[in-house]
Amino acid sequence: MTTFGPALGNSLNERVLVLNRGYAAIRIISVRQAFILLFRQVAEVISAVNGRYETFDIGSWLEVAELQRLYEEQDHDWVRCASGDIAAPRIIRIHSSNRQPDYHVKLNRRNLFSRDGNRCQFCGNRFPTADLSIDHVLPQSRGGAHTWENLVCACIACNSRKGNRLPREAGMSLVRRPVQPRTSPDRSIRVRRRQYEAWKVFLNEAYWTVELGD
Repeated sequence: MTTFGPALGNSLNERVLVLNRGYAAIRIISVRQAFILLFRQVAEVISAVNGRYETFDIGSWLEVAELQRLYEEQDHDWVRCASGDIAAPRIIRIHSSNRQPDYHVKLNRRNLFSRDGNRCQFCGNRFPTADLSIDHVLPQSRGGAHTWENLVCACIACNSRKGNRLPREAGMSLVRRPVQPRTSPDRSIRVRRRQYEAWKVFLNEAYWTVELGD
């Protein structure tokens, strides 16, 4: 069993994108977790080389480490182990998993405020989170459900004005119809770091929702 020494630059805690067998992104894990999967031989490294993608099992990844260290040292994060320094993978692919990304978005305050952009859906003004409330378009007392389609951000003044009424009964209208977002706002990842440029080909535009590892 391979043991790791002190990680250079704490590389064992860096993030690794995990793909399923069909090359669909399914989650993010740590480098430490990625190496466990690699040494169990249930995953392979996906490496970007001159615009092309190559695959390596753990054996071949260890073999190229010396060349990477010699010619690409600044392009990698490094992990120290008994056999020497190994480049931390940035993308791995699970051999046996056909699991698809989970696009179910949790209904919580953070996601709701993110969906509406901290903008009151009645007056259209943007407010700090502390100055916003959540309004049931169809009030709960009148059978309104606690769902994405019935919840909106509202400033304190608009929420008080609307009260226990429908928007039209209060002479108000919604800025836009509330819907469930397709991706989770609080899990959005904007890829900025050079180290993660290779992720972009597997992401939906520059934003993506996945299950995050511990």
